[in-house]
Amino acid sequence: MPHHGNEEEHNSSTSQERAEQQGNGHQEPVIRDNRKVDPVTGQARHPEGGHAEGGNTAPGTGSEDSDGDALAQAEEILNGVEVPAEESVAQGVPAGSAEAAELKNDLLRLQAEYVNYRKRVERDRAVAGEMAVIGVLNSLLPVLDDIDAARQHGDLTDGPFAAIATKLENALKTYGLVRIDETGVEFDPNIHEALIQQPGEDLEVDTVSQVLRSGYKSGDRVLRAAQVIVAVPA
Repeated sequence: MPHHGNEEEHNSSTSQERAEQQGNGHQEPVIRDNRKVDPVTGQARHPEGGHAEGGNTAPGTGSEDSDGDALAQAEEILNGVEVPAEESVAQGVPAGSAEAAELKNDLLRLQAEYVNYRKRVERDRAVAGEMAVIGVLNSLLPVLDDIDAARQHGDLTDGPFAAIATKLENALKTYGLVRIDETGVEFDPNIHEALIQQPGEDLEVDTVSQVLRSGYKSGDRVLRAAQVIVAVPA
């Protein structure tokens, strides 16, 4: 009978080992940080295991993520670390070695990428601000047309509304709004829209003789062309 007892203990031990192996089969993925420079301390890292094998790279930790968070790495490094001098490229790395040169090149590359990123953000921010101002100016052009019509009919010669209209026009000028309403100038199809043509005397070029509706521009951008009558050489 002792023989059967050993078999039961052996079967119980085998079942327990099998259960432990099955329980340990579902392990969480291991994410390895293979960056050569610590983003917090700025010191060089020396992984004991060497370079990670290409087949064991977990999804999302390859070159795509390293390129995607390059700017974030650059910002963290540049906030606390300056580009090392040639005689001491990184702590614990011999100056003049291939690893030291590689670390320095990585820092310079990240710095260039971060500088380009900041320039692009500042340029986009300036363009967005300009477009916002242009949108507001375009929405106020009908109001300016009503003010012009009221002046032509003598309704804004004096009084509080005339003062308010003047203040509005002066405020819009501070945002770069320029009126296009000159007469006697050469016709320019970029800023003028010819509604009527009529012969003129002593003219060498097409000339604006009358402005039917004022145009506006902001800087080099034409918001609306002026509608004009053009006198052409006879």
